[in-house]
Amino acid sequence: MATEATAHGGYRDILRAPHALRLLTGTLVGRLPNGTGPVAMTLFVRDQGGSYTLAGGLVAAYGLANAVGQPLLGRAVDLKGQPRVQLPAAVLSALGMALFALAGLGNLPLAYAAVVLAGLFTPPLEGGLRALWPSVLGREDRVHRAYALDAVAQEVMFTVGPLLVTLLVALWSPAAALLVINLLGVLGALSVVLSEPSRAWRSAPREAHWLGALRSPGLLALLGSFFFVGLALGSITVAAVAYADDRGAPAVYGWLMAALGLGALCGGVLYGARRWAGAPEGRLRALVALLALGYLPLTLTPDPVAMTALAAFSGFFLAPVLACAFIVVDRHAPAGTVTEAFSWLVTTFGVGAALGSAAAGPVVELAGTAAGFAVAGAGGLVALLVLLATGRVLRAPDAPGARSRHAASGGADTPVHTEKNAL
Repeated sequence: MATEATAHGGYRDILRAPHALRLLTGTLVGRLPNGTGPVAMTLFVRDQGGSYTLAGGLVAAYGLANAVGQPLLGRAVDLKGQPRVQLPAAVLSALGMALFALAGLGNLPLAYAAVVLAGLFTPPLEGGLRALWPSVLGREDRVHRAYALDAVAQEVMFTVGPLLVTLLVALWSPAAALLVINLLGVLGALSVVLSEPSRAWRSAPREAHWLGALRSPGLLALLGSFFFVGLALGSITVAAVAYADDRGAPAVYGWLMAALGLGALCGGVLYGARRWAGAPEGRLRALVALLALGYLPLTLTPDPVAMTALAAFSGFFLAPVLACAFIVVDRHAPAGTVTEAFSWLVTTFGVGAALGSAAAGPVVELAGTAAGFAVAGAGGLVALLVLLATGRVLRAPDAPGARSRHAASGGADTPVHTEKNAL
């Protein structure tokens, strides 16, 4: 059940909070290198005379290194604080990509080492921002709305970022685009870590355990589901290329991706503009079911105009799913592991997307474009089945330590209430 979020101003209330706009903007700018990395790297490799196979290999190495680094750096943030981890990691990542851009493809082992360095040390700014929201915004209903705003802002970044890379390539070169984007990333991270909330933030006391955040059964269930959500989204990107090729109109691919992003943006805005009653775990199951149903009509592969409309519809529930998942992560992460837990969600989603792209290619070649889109529908349905099968461990957590964070200076609990009381 939902009610209009009019009592405290909606999104403007969030952005007017001290430090909120700076943190959101700095995080988005700091994440530009990661969000645009595959596009910028592919353009650079092609400009250097390399093959698409080489570009794919380098992008895969970057992505795998990123998947390894995010939870490790997230755990380091929980243990050492944000400034001591985020900024050095951003600098090392930028240096790795600068080495790649300046050395080129003359020495392939060096090129691979450079992109692995860049991926491994990509700072976990995404998880860091979500860990900061409780100390910045206080009430839990505002934090939940901030998660929705974060999901919407991601869609904007993934739309604007590639356009920025294309502009830099047109004005200068692919190498210059890599350097500028990564310099912006360091500046974004610097803006975040110099802010008062980032400097003051301290993780809650944590139990020493080698599994860290992964000792939570609820979090493991969520990660299992989001692997398949990522797989669904990754398969769409490949199937959309095949659809555009079938129509003999490469520009159609751009329209489909833009429609997907626009749908997610609209869905996120509407989701975050309302207050939602009830436990988020049940709401997440409903949203994932709607997401899966939204992917299924893509298998009809109608004319480009209708297909663009279906793409927008299929993306509508993605940002709400992500925003609701952020809440569930926060509720199930063991005390003192919140940044690591969010980083695991990013990693799992990214690995699923990469494998979805890899799986959709052979499916399209063997069974056609519609079958490629069917991979997305199947991924969404499996994600739902995982949530249904793990309903017992995804029940609302009893321990209040999972829902309150020692995020203010000196480790004081932030004034965040349980969802039952806030909503």
